[in-house]
Amino acid sequence: MFPEAFINRIKQQPYIDSEGLLRALEEPSPVTIRINRAKWDNEPLNSETVPWCRDGYYLDTRPSYTLDPLFHAGCYYPQEASSMFLEEAYKQVASNNKGIKVLDLCGAPGGKSTHLSTLIGQEGLLVSNEVIRSRASVLAENLTRWGLSNVIVTQNDPSSFSRLQGFFDLILVDAPCSGEGMFRDRIAISEWSEANAMHCSERQKRILMEVWPALREGGILIYSTCTFNPAENEMNIKWLTERHQAETLKLVISAFKNIAEIEYKGTYGYGFFPGRTRGEGLFMSVLRKTGKQEEVDPFKKTGSSGRITIKEITILNEWTHFLADNLIRAKNDLIVPACSYNDYLTLSGNLRIVKAGTRICAVKGDKYLPVHETAISVYFNKESFPAVNVSIDQALTYLSRGQFTADNIQKGWNIVRYNGVNLGFINNIGSRINNYYPVEWRIRMTIPGSVSENILKWR
Repeated sequence: MFPEAFINRIKQQPYIDSEGLLRALEEPSPVTIRINRAKWDNEPLNSETVPWCRDGYYLDTRPSYTLDPLFHAGCYYPQEASSMFLEEAYKQVASNNKGIKVLDLCGAPGGKSTHLSTLIGQEGLLVSNEVIRSRASVLAENLTRWGLSNVIVTQNDPSSFSRLQGFFDLILVDAPCSGEGMFRDRIAISEWSEANAMHCSERQKRILMEVWPALREGGILIYSTCTFNPAENEMNIKWLTERHQAETLKLVISAFKNIAEIEYKGTYGYGFFPGRTRGEGLFMSVLRKTGKQEEVDPFKKTGSSGRITIKEITILNEWTHFLADNLIRAKNDLIVPACSYNDYLTLSGNLRIVKAGTRICAVKGDKYLPVHETAISVYFNKESFPAVNVSIDQALTYLSRGQFTADNIQKGWNIVRYNGVNLGFINNIGSRINNYYPVEWRIRMTIPGSVSENILKWR
């Protein structure tokens, strides 16, 4: 079932129990989620905690996320358990850095970016990037659902970030790889070859070299893959340290059973192997930049965000809990960027921005129309619009953009709410109720009759 060349190689890797790993790769993958405590403070029924992530949980069965309104509301994110170790790495090397600037270079679909958005807090800035347009849209959607306001989404090749010399305090490179850690998926096996693994290794080197100038002196780079291949993991880390002044940092892992510390020619990384750890395969290494880095950006600009009217400030104050300091008008939108206006100018002068922060409303003539991002932001003022509390069937009709009806819908704009959590806006214009859930996000599958049996239960 597994490629012979893969089997022969892992037998030669001293830190891998090849027989145990191959047996584990024939078993089902663990099912895990990470909860967004800014929106939801319950725990899944019949679950166990992920040891290295305070909000991560193993589930006993795989629910239907598509049929769960709480998933669409951004209350949790289905994320693989091993990748949640990012939290422990961050806590050990960067958690004391207030106002930290972070780049997630290969951010889609959004698991690690939503995680980082929570870890860095409101004072931090996360730039989450994806080079492929369709994947960048998915990334922006998942981060919008998550609802925090500290993220900018970009769509750029890694080479674009070399212009932002010394801008970031921390860079995560979750590099495209040969995918051996996902070999429980038969598609991952079918796509594997020795040639592709070598191609991945070379591409990873290019990515690391191109993004390295964007890291400040003393800054942290976290490198991860979902493969077991040394040429994509520890050998790439050694290769980087030979070309730049950098050192790998040892993490304290004594509290976590069976994570493998991988030492290679004076560098260190950490391996997660199915059969030893409860999750998919993962490699992670943490480096500190020790060499000098000139913090120069020839494109840096300063300026004013333009004239914001008293009415627009009033709307911001009534609809949200944002401060008006950073409110900007971008064409026909009012937006609160995820950073200072000067940093926003610097980033927009160098990068293609897909999502600049939190979009508050659309401006049409003298009308200010609320938008979905406002509804599911954690900074939404819940007293600003009348709420329509709905059942799960009504919620799924709304999320499918079906013909929505409910009792006691007031005239004008209302917020649709399920289990106390916002789903989005409707507008009762008298003759009909307009559904403002984003068309491109709508549920497309047929809704079964026994929905409650297929979704997460909470305690």
